[in-house]
Amino acid sequence: MVLDFAFMRRALLIFGLVLLLVAPFSTDPLPFAVGCMTPWVLISIINKPNMPVAAIFYFFWQWAQIFARVLQSLIDGEALAKGYSGPGVVYAYWYSLAGLVALAVAFRLVLGNLPRPTQEEEDAHLSWRPRDLLMLYAGTLVLAVICGFGARYLSSLGQPFEAMGRLKVVAEFLLFTTVLATRRDYKFMTAAALIEIGIGFTGLLSDFRGVFIYLAMAAIAARIRLSAMAIVGGIAWFALLVALGLFWTAVKVDYRQFATEGEETQNLSVPLGDRMAYLGNLAMNPGEIDWGLASYGMLSRFAYIDIFGTVITVQDATRNPPTMRQWTEALEHVFKPRFIFPDKAPLSDSETYARLIGADPAKTVRGDTSISVGYFGENYVDLGFPGMLVGMFVLGLMISGVIRYFMQVRTLPLMVRQGIALAFIYHVCGSGIEISLPKLFGSIIMFFLVYLLLVKFVLPIALQWLNARSEAKETSQPS
Repeated sequence: MVLDFAFMRRALLIFGLVLLLVAPFSTDPLPFAVGCMTPWVLISIINKPNMPVAAIFYFFWQWAQIFARVLQSLIDGEALAKGYSGPGVVYAYWYSLAGLVALAVAFRLVLGNLPRPTQEEEDAHLSWRPRDLLMLYAGTLVLAVICGFGARYLSSLGQPFEAMGRLKVVAEFLLFTTVLATRRDYKFMTAAALIEIGIGFTGLLSDFRGVFIYLAMAAIAARIRLSAMAIVGGIAWFALLVALGLFWTAVKVDYRQFATEGEETQNLSVPLGDRMAYLGNLAMNPGEIDWGLASYGMLSRFAYIDIFGTVITVQDATRNPPTMRQWTEALEHVFKPRFIFPDKAPLSDSETYARLIGADPAKTVRGDTSISVGYFGENYVDLGFPGMLVGMFVLGLMISGVIRYFMQVRTLPLMVRQGIALAFIYHVCGSGIEISLPKLFGSIIMFFLVYLLLVKFVLPIALQWLNARSEAKETSQPS
């Protein structure tokens, strides 16, 4: 038994059927029952030969954000419609699940007939040395740091810098896939994972979860054998992710106050050493953390349809005719690059949120927070339901179209293409359903343009170096 699409489909069917036994006892039996079967429906739609593993992350991550709201209502002991966001949450839940299905259909249409790779393309990564891949990862890590500074100090070029920094994801994915497929040199994979977790806790917004996602997708791409040790390792890896998530949820408010010295900004003011010492002191005193409160806080923050529900309630009450304002402004923003139009106003998700719920922006917008309606909600504002499904389908065509282009670059080994697809998905939808339409459009277009250049001029050099190092090792070994 191996970890692949077929196994995931069977596992999600069992997962859904088991949870169906719980559904009658939940506060929302029908939403709970449909929600727990949705992952199986989604993977059944996209389960086609050569479908990139990034699609699993894309759909499961967004489904989890939607379904988490039902779990939250179960803990609260009140139905979805009885929550503080009003009855619109029920509609937001159903519309979001339907939107995921529309996206999945688009993925199947575009990626369902990808050409099968040759055996050489499929196995090219098996000859690379994990030590060299770790060095490649270190190089892309330095590049990501440089790109981070570039995006901060040259805001007009922020999007291309951010897209280029995602090259680190490709290097990590190749390292993890090679180690898991060859089952050797786990120390190099462990080193990269620990570095990523450590770096994730040095910033203000904390992106330590990324490495857990990359490793999970690498395990599926490598089609690892599901031995008892692999299953235990997977459970431990997931438990570590949850533990780190709970810790971050418990300390992030106080940590941000400390790191910014109380300013309403996302700019760090305290040196790295002091920030790490602060977090280390909190980690050494776990008894002072209210883990129950942290668990509920993480669940409620992860569930992201209440804002969509609030927008539905307000928009349905006003009954304004659709204007396609969200799509129009998003496209205008993307096609007016800041380095050509320096006076272009910066994006403000919170201002959009305030406008759509009829709130005062002065009371909603803060320098250290951002509230996004999300691209599901913005599609609803423009197109209503079921019209929003057309918008979701078009977005699915755009996202899967970019993936198809890079998955058909025959000069690249298969796992490099898979890594690019994962980097792309994480870049455009790493935050899940809360990303806004302007940011989604901008991320899609800029990633495509940047990686057109990287695939042509940069990746061939890296692949030539990896192959040369591999051949040098083989010729140096005694016959």
